[in-house]
Amino acid sequence: MRRVRYYEYGGPEVLRVEETDVPSPGPGQLLLRTEAIGVTLPVVRKIREGGLPLPASVGGEVAGQIVAVGPDVTGFAVGERVTGLCFGDGYAEYALLDTAMASPIPPGASAVDAVALVRCGLVALGAYAAARPAEGESVLVTAAAGGSGHLAVQLARARGASRVVAAVGSTAKAGFVRSLGADEVVTYGDESWGAPVDIVLDAVGGELLSPAVAALAPGGRLVAYSSGGGTIEAYDLLVGAKAAIGFQMALIARERPQLMEQWRQELWALFEAGKVRPRVHAELPLEHAAKAHEIIEARANEGKVVLRPM
Repeated sequence: MRRVRYYEYGGPEVLRVEETDVPSPGPGQLLLRTEAIGVTLPVVRKIREGGLPLPASVGGEVAGQIVAVGPDVTGFAVGERVTGLCFGDGYAEYALLDTAMASPIPPGASAVDAVALVRCGLVALGAYAAARPAEGESVLVTAAAGGSGHLAVQLARARGASRVVAAVGSTAKAGFVRSLGADEVVTYGDESWGAPVDIVLDAVGGELLSPAVAALAPGGRLVAYSSGGGTIEAYDLLVGAKAAIGFQMALIARERPQLMEQWRQELWALFEAGKVRPRVHAELPLEHAAKAHEIIEARANEGKVVLRPM
C-alpha cells in the first residue's frame, strides 16, 4: 500500500510517498480501506516544528470501510463504514483505527462528509459549548473559513445565536463565510471588529488574542482552542469582567467520552436536518499531500482539505 511519511522536520516538501505492507489489526483495532483523509493545521504545524522521533508517520482524521477487525473486537463488523482519529499511518491507503476512536458513518453520508464533519465539528461544537452560550447571544469566530471555523459559524447559527461575526484573514473569503450564515465579516487587520460580542471562538491565537478579547462585551467569554499560543493580559479581562476559557478535545475524549458521543450525535442530526453542511475546499490524491499542506499552511482554504487515496 502507499503511505506518506517524513524523515526530517520542515514544510510540505519533506513529505514522501512510499510503498509498504498492509498492516494487520491488533486487539481493539480496525483495519480500514481509507476513502477520505482530513488535513489539519495542527498536523501541518507538528511536521514543521518537530517533536516526534524520525522517521514519522502522519496521523489524523480518516474515514473508510472496515476490511478486517482485531482480536476481541465487538460492536464493529467488516463492511461497515466508520470515521475516527488515527494515530499511526493516517495518510495511507489502509489505516489502523482504535475502536475507542471510531464512530459509524450514517447512511446517506459520504466518507468525505464524515471526515470533514466529525472531528472538526466536535472541536467547533465543544468550543462553543465551553462558552456556556445562552440563546440569543452574539458570537465571533476567528479562522471562520477554516475546517473547524466554517462549522462553528453554522453551529452558532443553528444553536440560536442572534448575531454571528466571521473573522478572516482576507476579504476574498467574505462571500464564503456569508454563505455559511455569517451576518458580518471582519478581517484581522481591521481597526475595529464591530459591535462587541458575547462570545469569541478563537482558533488562531498568537497576536489575535488581544483584539479577540477587545471584541468582547462586558461579561463576555473567549474560548481559545488554537495550537498557535499567545498571551492575554489579565488587566484586559479584569476591566470588562471578561473570561478566557481553554478548550482541548483530547481531554474530553479521555475523561468524558459520553459527552463526546452526545456531541457526535448532535452533529449528525444537524447534518441530516440540513442545518450544518461541511464544505470541502479541495479533494486531492494521496500523492499530492504536499500540495494539501501548502494550502493549509497558507491559510488559503475555504472549508476542509481532503486527501483521497483511492
